[in-house]
This record gives sequence, C-alpha cells and structure tokens, in this order.
Amino acid sequence: MKKKIAILGSTGSIGTQALQVIAEHSDLFEARVLTAGRNADSLIEQARRFLPQCVVIADESKYEYVSQALADTDVQVYAGADALCQVVELPSVDMVLTALVGFSGLRPTIAAIKARKPIALANKETLVVAGELVTRLAMENRVPILPVDSEHSAIFQSMMGEQAEVEKIILTASGGPFRNFTLEQLATVTPQQALKHPNWDMGAKITIDSASMMNKGFEVIEAKWLFGVEPKDIQVVVHPQSVIHSAVQYADGAVKAQLGVPDMRVPIQLAMSYPDRLASSFPRLDFFSLGGLTFERPDQERFRCLALAYEALRRGGNMPCVLNAANEVVNLAFREGRCGFLEMADIIERTMQTVPFKKENTLEDYLACDAEARRVAWLV
Repeated sequence: MKKKIAILGSTGSIGTQALQVIAEHSDLFEARVLTAGRNADSLIEQARRFLPQCVVIADESKYEYVSQALADTDVQVYAGADALCQVVELPSVDMVLTALVGFSGLRPTIAAIKARKPIALANKETLVVAGELVTRLAMENRVPILPVDSEHSAIFQSMMGEQAEVEKIILTASGGPFRNFTLEQLATVTPQQALKHPNWDMGAKITIDSASMMNKGFEVIEAKWLFGVEPKDIQVVVHPQSVIHSAVQYADGAVKAQLGVPDMRVPIQLAMSYPDRLASSFPRLDFFSLGGLTFERPDQERFRCLALAYEALRRGGNMPCVLNAANEVVNLAFREGRCGFLEMADIIERTMQTVPFKKENTLEDYLACDAEARRVAWLV
C-alpha cells in the first residue's frame, strides 16, 4: 500500500525535491496534499501532475485563480492559514512533510502531531520556537519526528542501532560564502552575494541564514530537542566541502558520521521510507575526486548570529522564539536592502534584550511572543 504524504510547502526547494522522490518511487508514495504560500502557478502545475486529493494556497486572494485552473480535475482547493491545519488531519494522510519556511510551520505541525501523523520535519523553526512544547506533544501522542535537514538526518543515521551514551554531537557547517571575510568585508556584503551558497541549492531565506550562520544556530537548537542533548554537548565544526553531514561521538570516544554528496533528496527519502532504505538514482560520493576534507572552528565574533542562538538556547523559555522572530524580520530587511549584513545580529540582540523573558509557554504565548518580537525588531 502506498504511503500518502501531505507536503506543506510543496513549491519550495524541499517540497519540489520531495516530489522528485515521490515520482521516483510512485509505487510506494503518493502526494495526497500539496500546499503553497503564494506561488499559485507552481502549485497548479504540481496538482495537475500529481493529482492530490487537495491543495491549499495560503494566500486567500489567489483562491479563485487556483480553483478555476483545477476545475476540470477532482482536486479540492482550499485557502488560508487555517486550512493548512485542517488538511493535515485528513484520515487519508499517512505522513506530513513540513517544509514551510519560518514560523508559519508551527501551527500546522502541532495540528498534525495532535492528529497523530508522523512528521518528516524540514521546518527547523518549529523546534526553534517551541521545541519543549512540540516534543512533549509528540511524546504524548506517540508521534515520531523524523529529521529532514541533512545535518540532523546524519545525526539520526549515526545513532541508528546504538545504545551507547552520546558524549557529543558534531554539527558540521559549510561556513557559507563569507567564511574567510573580515568584519570590514562583511559590512559591505550585498544580498546578491549572500544568495550564492557554495554548496547547496536552497530558498532565499535559508540561504541568507546560512550566510550569517543563523541557520547553524537554529540547527543547534533543533538538535537539542531532537536528540535530547545539552547545548554544551553540541559542537559546530566548519567543514567547507559539505561531505560529512554531521557526526556523533560516543562515550568510548568513537565517532560515527554520515557522508554523502550535497543532495537533499537523500534525507527526504529516508524520512519518508524509514525504517527502510530505498534504492535511488541520486549521485554517489566519489572518494577519489574529493581531494581533501578540512575542518575549522566557527568564528562567533564575526558570525554573531551563531553565538546569539547558543545564548537563546541557554536562556530557554521564549528566547528562541524571540530569536527566530527577530531573525525573520532582519532576514527580509537585508534581502530588500533595508538592513546591512552585520546589522542583522545587532537588531536580533537588541530584540532579545527588550522582549520580556517568559519561562513557561503555551502555543498562545508563543504566538504572542512572536508578534511582540517582530514589532520590537521593526522599531530597533
């Protein structure tokens, strides 16, 4: 029987690659639900090819356009943020792949968990913002959260079959396009430069986060909740070749790592097929063409976003939520030319200093905190 997948964010980088996996294994997987934010044309094209049960366009102003374009099919069309939370509860859905960008992924992921749907998690902000709440709900509902990020998938794979105590998680980072830039050079970085990642093909928001190393900071927070480790036991290592996707060091000193070419379809496919590994036509790693693998310590003075993420994680409570909200504001501001590259960290830090700390938080608290942090970040 085919596994029926709901892909939240099907028109983005992860979503389109997930559909490539489904197309390659059409005997095993079926795209049951597809959703998009504003990219109506791509959603229509995907719907006509994969013929899901339903699609959701979050931008309600585009509902009529999508609905009319699919009127000659049996595909049901819905619109709005609330619809995202409703379609993940459909009885016909076996797994939810959350590939939405940013804070928008939180509510639908929680709805899917409450509906007891296994989660393939590509929206790291869900655990950044509300890791304690989300992991508690997953345990209460006995819902597995399978990582899709290449680094967390590598950690997950390195833990498969192990009963030994984890001593340290080694989270690798490419270092982004500005790894060797001085502070003076970083001060003049343009959005066009930052959107050219040396190894990975990703969406605009995550590519900027990678350039500032905030993405790696988010992954540190995500690793804490996925694998139950303390911040001090998560070590970021800059590995420019992006061949070792991450590793785990055990109590006896042994280190297990997962290696591969930079191809997100591999972790996507594993999350969808787990506990099985499926054959694929994806590129293979050729050791003889690598040349060499190098490793460096991250510079948290030049890339202060990483340091701020560690600080938010150590403080806990609503601080990671504040961190994420402020980052979404400055990330967009930088892409639109309203904020300098180094200014992003300054604004995030001031926002973290301004928004009141709250230790215990409900979903409503996180929603209110997100709104307040965004307001503050716009003002500072």
